[in-house]
Amino acid sequence: MRKILIVGAGQSGLQLALGLQSHGYEVTLMSNRTADEIRTGRVMSTQCMFHTALQHERDLQLNGWEGEAPRIQGVGVSVAGPPDEGTGASTRLIDWVGKLDHYAQSVDQRLKMAGWMEAFAERGGQVVIHGVAVSDLDYLSRAYDLVLVAAGKGELVSMFGRDASRSPYDTPQRALAVAYVHGMGPRPEHPEFDAVRCNLVPGVGELFVMPTLTNSGRADILFWEGIPGGPLDVFQGIKDPNKHLELTLELLARFTPWEYARSTKVELTDACGTLAGRYAPTVRHPVGQLPSGGSVLGVADVVVSNDPITGQGSNSASKCAASYLASIIERGDQPFDAEWMQAAFDRYWETAQYVTKWTNTMLAPPPEHVLNLFGAAGGLQPVADRFANGFNDPADFEHFFYDPDKTSAYLAGLTSAPPRVPAQGHGQPSAPNPAQPPR
Repeated sequence: MRKILIVGAGQSGLQLALGLQSHGYEVTLMSNRTADEIRTGRVMSTQCMFHTALQHERDLQLNGWEGEAPRIQGVGVSVAGPPDEGTGASTRLIDWVGKLDHYAQSVDQRLKMAGWMEAFAERGGQVVIHGVAVSDLDYLSRAYDLVLVAAGKGELVSMFGRDASRSPYDTPQRALAVAYVHGMGPRPEHPEFDAVRCNLVPGVGELFVMPTLTNSGRADILFWEGIPGGPLDVFQGIKDPNKHLELTLELLARFTPWEYARSTKVELTDACGTLAGRYAPTVRHPVGQLPSGGSVLGVADVVVSNDPITGQGSNSASKCAASYLASIIERGDQPFDAEWMQAAFDRYWETAQYVTKWTNTMLAPPPEHVLNLFGAAGGLQPVADRFANGFNDPADFEHFFYDPDKTSAYLAGLTSAPPRVPAQGHGQPSAPNPAQPPR
C-alpha cells in the first residue's frame, strides 16, 4: 500500500484524497481547519461547476448535493451601454442567454468541503488539523511515497516558481467582491430555468449572478470583478458584511439596474457570506524542492491560478484532481520522482492551457470581432449556445473565438448550416449517481 500525503482540503485536494482512498491508497490529509470550522467559516469561492467537472465527482460518488442544488441550464451575457444623458442609468446594448447541453451546478464550498472531509475520515482516511510550513513538510515527506501540495495560499506556494512564459500578468487584473444572498427575484427573461448571468460593463468590470446551494438552502451569488483603481475597486478594508452588501447593491443600481431590479429585497445568507480580495493570475512550475532535496507536486491553483472571470476555478480543480488520480494509478509501484511529477503536470496542462488562454483573453478589452460575436449571439441562438458550452470545454474557443477570420467564417457558415442538435439527454448528466457521501 503506497502512502500519500495531501496538504490542503479544497476541491482538488479532497477530491484527489477521496479518489485515491477509493483505489486502496493510504492517504493522509492535512488541513488548517476542521470540517466544522470550514462549514461555519467565511465563503471561499464563487464556484459554478459544469458537466465535465461534475462528472468527475459523480464517478467517485461525491455528488451528494446534486438533487438539492439548482440546475443551471444557461449562461447569459449582457453588455452595458453608456449611461443615459438624461437619467444617468445604464442600459443593455447586448442581452442573450445560451443553453447548456448539460446542466451546471454551484454548491457552497463550505458545505461541500466539510461534507467531503467528514466522508474521508469516516472511510478510514487520516485527517491532521495543522498548519504546515516548508520545514514541517520537509520532515513529514520522509514518511510518504508522494507529497502533493493543494493549499493555494501561504508559505508553501513559494516553493513553486512563477513560469513567466505562461504568466502574462504580474499584478492583479481585477478587484473581487462576493456576496451570498437570499431573496433574489427571478429573471424577467426565461424565468422558467436557472442561468448564470455575466454582465460586462466596458471599462469598469463585470458582474456575475449565479444560483447556488448554501448551508441555509438555495441562494444567489452577487460577484463583482472590478478593474483595479476603477469605480468597483471600493471593497478593500470593508469588514462589516452589511456594509459590503450595501455597497454591492449601490453598484448594481448604478451599473446594472436590470440586475438591481430583482435585488431590492435581498439579504445576506449569513454573517460570513461576503468575500473580497485580489490576486495576480499565475502559472507556476509544478515541482517544488524541499530543503533536504526531496520533491513535492503542486496541485490545481497552486500551479495554475486563473482569475475567476471565466468561472473555471472549481472546474479546473476537479479536472486536475482527475488527471493526477489517473497518473498516480498508472504509475503503479514505480517511484514518484521529479520527472514523473513534471509529466503528471504536463498531462493536466494539456487541458488547463485552454482555460488560461481564455481567461487571460477575457481580462483584456474585447477586440472588435469578439464584440461582433457577442452581438450576433443575440440573433443567432447557435452562437449563444456555443459560447455557453465553452464554459464546460474551453478548448472549443480555439475554433471560433480568438481569430477574426475564424470568427467571420463561423458566423458566415451559420446561415447555410443545419440546426445544431443538443447532446443526448439535454440538461441531464450522462451517468447520474445518487450516492450520498456521509454528511
